[in-house]
Amino acid sequence: MSEGTAEIPEQVRPASNTVSPQEFVRRGAVFLLLLALVIIFSFAQPAFININNLMSILQAVSVVAIIGAGVTVTLAIGGFDLSVGAVAASSVMAASYAMIVWGLNAYETVPLVLTFGAIVGLTNALLIVRLKVPDLLATLATMFLLTGLQLIPTAGRSISVGLILPDGTTASGRVDSAFLTIGRSSLFGIIPFPVILMLIVALALYVLTERTRLGRLLYATGGNEAATRLAGANVARLKTFAYVLSGTLASLGGIIVAARVGRGDVSSGASLLMDSVAASLIGFAVLGLRRPNVLGTTIGAVFVGVLLNGLTMLNAPYYTQDFIKGTVLVGALALTYGISRGRA
Repeated sequence: MSEGTAEIPEQVRPASNTVSPQEFVRRGAVFLLLLALVIIFSFAQPAFININNLMSILQAVSVVAIIGAGVTVTLAIGGFDLSVGAVAASSVMAASYAMIVWGLNAYETVPLVLTFGAIVGLTNALLIVRLKVPDLLATLATMFLLTGLQLIPTAGRSISVGLILPDGTTASGRVDSAFLTIGRSSLFGIIPFPVILMLIVALALYVLTERTRLGRLLYATGGNEAATRLAGANVARLKTFAYVLSGTLASLGGIIVAARVGRGDVSSGASLLMDSVAASLIGFAVLGLRRPNVLGTTIGAVFVGVLLNGLTMLNAPYYTQDFIKGTVLVGALALTYGISRGRA
């Protein structure tokens, strides 16, 4: 990447040896709420704190955290990728179609689907960078395109063994057992493999965004694109990188879902967009950073997972869960921004 020789300085923060109670609450709002949820749910339902249930929570949120990490990178450059849910859902269908209809194995299917996600991200970048389409409009259009496109090869049917194709023939392939291990295997019989993938993605992107020059350039682009360009950075390539990464991670999330359920379900990505966006927004409140960050997004995904799992174990009506989730999200953001009002 040609970025010139100028260096974008890191944000300078005033040093302080003491932390006021307000600042402590602002930085730890999400952690305090998360701790409160764990305590409440553990007392109300002792099985909540069981290690198997905790691993089940992490496995359930792993896809949201991975997709949310991609959304976070696009937020860092001042953009927003609305197509991630559709990319993930299309990847579920594509992976299943590749194995069941085309007869590919896991080692052929995974790179193919990841490439599909990268191509979608590149398409978004071309619309935004080259054609100057606003990011929300470009990714919204891609979302609608993929939502319809994924249904065409099977005439709207879910993909499973013995699928009847539109031409009347029957698909003869099956889901590769090696592919299923991506979503169903675990380390030492305790830690699910999707959780390991989530941790790898979170760690890698944390180092990339917080500890490298590329990460500083990404945030600089979101903070002041014109100044970043004048400093010598190639803003077009930075944006392209962000959207390609977002699309690739969304496809990885879709692969995990497909490997978990073992089929291509047309409704598999219904909630992934909103949940990943929620995790990214909660991430703004983690440690009071008030900016997109991958660590915060991962914590946000876990936060939402703990909340929903606890409500489910307490037999809370399903139709109240989104309302409660939204209420807690508003509370976390209010604590982060409201307490520090006038301090910035």
